[in-house]
Amino acid sequence: MSKHIVAIIGRPNVGKSTLFNKLSGHKISITKNTPGVTRDRIYSDVNWLNYNFILIDTGGLEPNSSELIPKFVFEQAQIAIDTADLILFVVDGREGLTALDLDVAQILRRYKKNVLPVVNKIDNFKRDENLVYEFYSLGFNEPIGVSAEQNLGIGDLLDRIVENFDVPIETEDNDAIKVAVVGKPNVGKSSLINKILGQSRSIVSNIPGTTRDAVDTYYKKDGQKYIFIDTAGIRKKNKVKEALEYYSVVRAVNAIERANVCILIINAEDGITEQDTKIAGIAHEKGKPTIIAINKWDKIEKDNKTTQKFSQAIDKKLSYMPYAQKIFVSALTGQRLVKLFDLIQIAWQNTNLRIKTGVLNELLLEAITMNPPKADKGRQLKIYYITQVSVCPPTFILFVNDSQLLHFSYRRYLENQIRNAFGFLGTPIHFIVRNKN
Repeated sequence: MSKHIVAIIGRPNVGKSTLFNKLSGHKISITKNTPGVTRDRIYSDVNWLNYNFILIDTGGLEPNSSELIPKFVFEQAQIAIDTADLILFVVDGREGLTALDLDVAQILRRYKKNVLPVVNKIDNFKRDENLVYEFYSLGFNEPIGVSAEQNLGIGDLLDRIVENFDVPIETEDNDAIKVAVVGKPNVGKSSLINKILGQSRSIVSNIPGTTRDAVDTYYKKDGQKYIFIDTAGIRKKNKVKEALEYYSVVRAVNAIERANVCILIINAEDGITEQDTKIAGIAHEKGKPTIIAINKWDKIEKDNKTTQKFSQAIDKKLSYMPYAQKIFVSALTGQRLVKLFDLIQIAWQNTNLRIKTGVLNELLLEAITMNPPKADKGRQLKIYYITQVSVCPPTFILFVNDSQLLHFSYRRYLENQIRNAFGFLGTPIHFIVRNKN
């Protein structure tokens, strides 16, 4: 059963993202005292009094602006309004009713949606109660005063929200595969997701850094649910000059942590860069299955060795993650995007793969027999036992006589033997080494 959807709408800098964070219970939207900070729709699941609903944050509306980004924000907010069951129309109690508020209200009336005016920045209810009265003139539901910054009136607002729902809706099973789409700025992350969905879901432009928040998109294909997480482009640290840009980098790293599978987008025209390797390293260190999607492949002049050469360049620079699957795509034309779902499924299945202990130890004995570990200063490594203790990523414990005797090269040899036998394509595998005693 689907969940109710509540959208937060309002002009810039009235505290929408701060309110979103308070209602959702954790910091998701970027908040900064700069108009236009939140650009894409942001989603969060909220539970209150056994009611579960999806809360959507949106960028500040400037309906009459002719600038590129405000126009895009307006388009995205319109999608949120159209989707929502309830609109939280956020206004600034300190500034009072403005002409821009009236413009936003006029837009909301066209949609004939259920609208609840939320008068923010009411820091003292006894002193500022009269500031709420002005907003009765909007003609929507009875306004409610809150202070998102001071966390005042949030519980009352949640009560008012769920009053609009006839019956509680049960939480859906969390059986969706979460896919984080990551990469440096302007490599086509949003374009790829938009092409998959067949609609303009995330803002797309050729301005690097357009997507600043991690944006969740729900999608279903062949009975399998997916959540695509579109992230801000990760820049080199010496280019992160704004605090806002820094928060976007943190957001992308957190998106990788949330994900079940990561898709690293590389611009074919740039080749694999140092920054690409660093982003890949984040996913590798977090133990995330990774697919490397080389985008804009349609723009490359090719011969019969072009794909091989590009793949070899990736293998050389990402030698620490030979498990990563590669695919050459075009977000513009849709080339091979259907195949991308096959790779996601392979990575997801392999990161959840479990091998029986008996089978693992038979393989271990055979590997040691074929290639015994070398002695180190007269001391010989002995490996007694191996067992798999977890998945996502697959993790194995090796019991040895002395963990310091297990060299990196022999650990890599054992990993290769396991991969040769069982696959684990697309996912890293981890080893934990313990002394037997």
